[in-house]
Amino acid sequence: EVSTLELLWGLLGGTGLFLFGVHMMGEGLEKAAGKRLRHILELLTNSPFMGILVGIGITVLIQSSSAATVMVVSFVDAGLLSLGQAVGVILGANIGTTITTQLVALNLTELALPAIGIGFLLFFLARQPREKTLGEVILGFGLIFLGMNIMSASVEPLRDNPFFYTLMGTMGAHPILGVIIGATVTGIIQASSATIGMTIALAGQGIIDLPAAMGLVFGSNIGTTVTALLASVGTSLNARRAALIHFLFNTLGAVIFLPF
Repeated sequence: EVSTLELLWGLLGGTGLFLFGVHMMGEGLEKAAGKRLRHILELLTNSPFMGILVGIGITVLIQSSSAATVMVVSFVDAGLLSLGQAVGVILGANIGTTITTQLVALNLTELALPAIGIGFLLFFLARQPREKTLGEVILGFGLIFLGMNIMSASVEPLRDNPFFYTLMGTMGAHPILGVIIGATVTGIIQASSATIGMTIALAGQGIIDLPAAMGLVFGSNIGTTVTALLASVGTSLNARRAALIHFLFNTLGAVIFLPF
């Protein structure tokens, strides 16, 4: 019998490793891309399609739609981007953030330890900055899957917990509850990837069904907009509008798709 404390530490530790891996991988990719990110954003054309592509690219590199959106809000505030350009980048950022979760859903847990080993050796032994950066990316990749593995293993005992089983059943019957839980958790931990990672771990163990999982995913998409909304406090009208568009886009997405 696993104690609640053990379960919580497993979930917390796994989430910590997962987020640290996402951060490390993003940092390595950002170093590899150099200062070109900001330059690309500043030179952005008026085409919303280009904005979407840039938004996807930046979010894949820095592994955080929140960071990309906050960057966009600050650029609009500084007058470097128009509101029209910002909307394209924000839409792209929302697509780019799904790349991490697609990787997680592939369940490459057996690659976790080899990636950590290779990444560690490259990061600590390489002399060239480029090789060091590659090591950082590989190490981050490994940590993401090790974190997922720990999360998944720690939630496994919940399958036999009657209270949790009832709660998840209720969430399956009323996905709106999942939306509220997903939004709250993501709003607190400021990382939709972690909430979706936990959701995948629960679904992988057969603890939650698809409607409940979808509710949590939609909720996490709403919760992730809190960062940009907070960053827009005290900025120009257009910067506040950009943050609000991010919030409305994700909320409307949940409202439109939840009935299906």
